[in-house]
Amino acid sequence: MKTVLIGVGQAGGKLATALAEFDSRMGFGAVRGALAVNSAKADLQPLPLDTVLVGQDRVKGHGVGGDNELGAEVMQSDAREVMGELDGRITAEAEAIFVVAGLGGGTGSGGMPVLVKELKRVYDVPVYGLGILPGRDEGSMYQVNAGRSLKTVAREADSVLLVDNDAWRSSGESMEEGFDAINQAIAQRIGLLLASGEATEGVGESVVDSSEIINTLRSGGVAALGYASSEASEEAEENINTIMSTVRRALLTGTSLPEATEADSALVVVAGKAETISRKGVERARSWVEEETGSLQVRGGDFPLESGRLAALVLLGGVERSERLQQFMERAKQAQQESEDGKPDPVGMWDNDQIDSLL
Repeated sequence: MKTVLIGVGQAGGKLATALAEFDSRMGFGAVRGALAVNSAKADLQPLPLDTVLVGQDRVKGHGVGGDNELGAEVMQSDAREVMGELDGRITAEAEAIFVVAGLGGGTGSGGMPVLVKELKRVYDVPVYGLGILPGRDEGSMYQVNAGRSLKTVAREADSVLLVDNDAWRSSGESMEEGFDAINQAIAQRIGLLLASGEATEGVGESVVDSSEIINTLRSGGVAALGYASSEASEEAEENINTIMSTVRRALLTGTSLPEATEADSALVVVAGKAETISRKGVERARSWVEEETGSLQVRGGDFPLESGRLAALVLLGGVERSERLQQFMERAKQAQQESEDGKPDPVGMWDNDQIDSLL
């Protein structure tokens, strides 16, 4: 799926960079452009992407200090400049736009919904959010910001693919090391998903294309992505059980939003050498995902790729009922109650007519 990436805020800029670099390193050609937007000049300087500094008249390049209302204001004020930088980057070949942000910070959480809304107004392609939920140890301000931002961007974007920091951090890692590891892991997973059908190294039996990704995300709301890999045997028939077990691990233990198994739609992609991918195995795995998620909209296909391993990707659309997400929103509500800033309750803000179907 030919995609343009826009990283907003510090975390968004770093993850957009990791995605663009993975795509370039693998030679997929799915990422057709990438831009980083921030209110903090120091966070933009080390990035190898083209950049836009917003809010110079308000914060003088020093960032918004975690204030996501200010983050939204400076993005709104400088939206024309950002859209001007995107002019010519989002061409007719682009099939989707991903706005990438950490949902806990100020510029990312505040600016992401504003930019998504502006992009939707101008471009006639799906605009998706790729949002990172803050971990429990990142402070109450980050929980409150993320609760408010998620509510808003879920309403504006065609879908929001969530990554839960707590699910990806390894014990003993510093926070910075953890974030870098998460970025690399997510870049690999999403990079493979975007590349599905774009750069094949053989002729598969049922190759995935971008329309299947778009159709899986069409229900809107919140999405998650699972991943797992295994050593492959040389013969396709010997890999039927391998494909089944790898898809099971991708869904049950390898998703970006743990415990997200009840979904409105799903897409199963098995990547590896074309001659090692069993169509029977892919179909069995697809049927199992259908049963496990309770969805009748489960697509399945393969992604021929030169590798000695088989990888399984499971994209889930409409996972708002995830227990993990419910736990996060409760945590955001509690953080709001403990704060004294007087901002609206981030969980209560979900309860309105426009987004009642989400939760």
